[in-house]
Order: sequence, then C-alpha cells, then structure tokens
Amino acid sequence: MTGSRMIDPGRFELFSFWRTSATYRVRVAFNLKGVVAEETNIDLDAGEQRGDAFLKINPMAAIPALIDRQAGPGHTPLTQSLAILEFLDETYPAPALLPGDAHGRARVRSLAAMLAADTHPLITPRVKKYLVTAGKFDDAAWRAWQIHWFGTGLQALEQRLSAEPETGVFCHGDGPTLADICLASIVVVMRVFKIQVDGIPTVQRIMAACEQLEAFSKADPRRQLGAPPA
Repeated sequence: MTGSRMIDPGRFELFSFWRTSATYRVRVAFNLKGVVAEETNIDLDAGEQRGDAFLKINPMAAIPALIDRQAGPGHTPLTQSLAILEFLDETYPAPALLPGDAHGRARVRSLAAMLAADTHPLITPRVKKYLVTAGKFDDAAWRAWQIHWFGTGLQALEQRLSAEPETGVFCHGDGPTLADICLASIVVVMRVFKIQVDGIPTVQRIMAACEQLEAFSKADPRRQLGAPPA
C-alpha cells in the first residue's frame, strides 16, 4: 500500500467530522492512495451542517464533501462518499479499489451498497432527530433501532462473504476494495456507539485484516481531531 507517500498536497479540501462513517471511508481511500487532503471540520453535534455556508456546498447538509482545487473556482463540490471513492480511484488508479473484471466490480459495488446505502443511512443523525422528535423515541428505543439495523446489515453481509467463492483475505480477493472500506466504516462507528453484533466471524476476520493496514488504522474515528478522550 502507498500509505506513506504524499501526493498532491493542497489539492483537496475535505469537509469532515471525526466520527462519521462516510467521512471515514474517504479518509481510508485517501490514505490508501497516499493522497493528502486538508480537512475542514463541520461539527454535526452543533448543527454546522445546516448553516447557510455549508448548505451552499451540500444542500443535503451531509458530509463528506470534497472540493478539488485543481478543478478551478466555481466547480461543483463532490458529495456522497461512494461517488468520491470512485472519483479518487479514477484519478489515482493505484492501488485499485475495484477489480479489473466487470463481474468483480459489480460484486464489490453490491457489497459496498449493502453497507453504505442499505445500512448506514438508517443510523445517521438526521434519522435519529426525526425518530426522537416525530417518533418520540427515547434513548433506549434509539439504541434498539441501531442494534437492529447494524445487526441486519452485517448478518446479511456475513451470509454472502462466508458463502461466495470470491471472498478472500478481504471481501473480494486478497486486496482491499470499496467493499472493505464500507465494511470497516460500519464496524468502527459501531465501536463508537459501543454496539456489538454476534455471529459474524467472516466480517470480523476481514475487519482484522483491514486494521493491519495503516490506511485503515490511521482513519479510525477515535484518532481524529475533535474525538473525545478515550
């Protein structure tokens, strides 16, 4: 892995927050590519994502958002973590985050979407805000909601990873892909919330392989600026 190389310092501005799963994905990809991004913190707990300045960058009031300064002034910021990951993979092809064959790419994208599109959106702050206000969820109900959807997503992923022959050291073969980045992004946020899911040995094995790589360990939410003391 490239890890220690520094490519294009000053090119990118990444709008981020320490604990978010989606920001973690982009941090890992930058680390794998050896690319350095300047981070601008958007404090989700303080509601900065709903301020006028940030809404001009992303009307969805969601992070991450990425500005490519080489694109020139007035260029549209990049949003949505999976789109940013594919942009980085196309801009910096090595190491590749997608397999070389069409079936492999479709499988990796499918695994990634199970996590980034089907699981993670259900436990975001805006969902919590709605459930607490409109649904009258208390802390116990919100935690039960998190445990249910984390478990549903990871147990479904476990079924696929444990049965499909394309699974290797990582989700697809023996190198990390978009799928591993998305898997790790769910597990690290579960740790922040102190939630565990049982019966997922393949997921746990692959997560351990990811954490052997500096690109993943360096992106851990607990190591980011703004994270509370351990």
